[in-house]
Order: sequence, then structure tokens, then C-alpha cells
Amino acid sequence: MSEQNSPIDPASLDSLDAIADCLADAFEDGDGAIIGAALKAVSQAPGLGALAAAVGVPREQLGAALASGEFDLDLTLEIMKVVDLHMSGGHSDS
Repeated sequence: MSEQNSPIDPASLDSLDAIADCLADAFEDGDGAIIGAALKAVSQAPGLGALAAAVGVPREQLGAALASGEFDLDLTLEIMKVVDLHMSGGHSDS
């Protein structure tokens, strides 16, 4: 069970760091409901533009896909790559 029983505040996801942390935690948990909630929060996040730029998708398109929960495996893998690269790229400057 995850400790993330409280809703994720999209306002707290104001950077690629914050989004990567949120998504990494959700993916690690593996619970579909938690992953869905994290993706929905990211769709409303102030830092969505940074994720969209890193993934190479227009912000509006990414936000709509995440909010609806309807996106393909390619986009999922691109998001996971960004999260993984960002997390392994080090938070040493943060």
C-alpha cells in the first residue's frame, strides 16, 4: 500500500523535478489508481510545459491526453524515459 492516499495538489508540481518525483513515486507504487491520479494532477500542473518540452509534445496535447487518460504506449514510454533520465540525471543542483 502507498502512503499517497491524499490527493496530489497540481499546484505543487511546478517544475520538471516535482513532476518527475511525483510520477516516479506513482510508477514505483504500481497501483493503477495512483498512477491515474498522478497523471491527472500532472495534466493540471504549472510545470506541464516543461514535461511537454522534454517529451516533444505540445503542452495542450499532452495536458488533454493526460487528463483524459487516453494516450498510447509511445507517449507513456516517452514520459517514463523523461522521468527516468531526469531522476537518474541527478538532483545534485536542486
